[in-house]
Amino acid sequence: MNISKELKSWSSPSYIEPATVPRAGDKAPSDPELVIPADHGKPTIVAFLRHCGCPVAEATLLAMRTAATHHPDINFIAISHSDQPSTEKWLNAVGGPGSVKVVVDAERETYAKWGLGVVPWGHVLSAAAMVNIWKLGRGQGIWNRPTESGSRWQSAGHWAVDQEGYVRWGSPAARADDMMDVMEAINALQRPRERL
Repeated sequence: MNISKELKSWSSPSYIEPATVPRAGDKAPSDPELVIPADHGKPTIVAFLRHCGCPVAEATLLAMRTAATHHPDINFIAISHSDQPSTEKWLNAVGGPGSVKVVVDAERETYAKWGLGVVPWGHVLSAAAMVNIWKLGRGQGIWNRPTESGSRWQSAGHWAVDQEGYVRWGSPAARADDMMDVMEAINALQRPRERL
């Protein structure tokens, strides 16, 4: 573990003005890094991760990886704001991405397009969040790994987007311990979309 990199992860990242958070029924943001609708006209489940090394990011990726093996009809995409080398090292440490496509957004521009910005201290250091992250470690053996890049203050989020590019489900993370319910996202994609 590199102490200076760990300490840097506690520094607030540069401010980027976040766009409005996409809600159910909205057309999903799309850019060259995260093209929506995604490959092959399939629906997409996308997770914007906390920093590489975060147990919640790891649990989210593992849940997506498992779901992707059972749902080849859905694109699974994870977005990392840690840099490319750190993201690759972390992916190797957690057993690889499997069928999950991992996109690196170290500048956090795609995060901002989805309304994800810097969070306040209560989001990261909530006593309840810390207890739940400890329970994740005790229950699933997923503990903090070294943080080589990225910020603990960057918001995470998760969405389900249909094959036409409309958001069906999702939101920013409510707290640092907020993990995506992958089955809820899958179920949202299987329900008929209400036309406005």
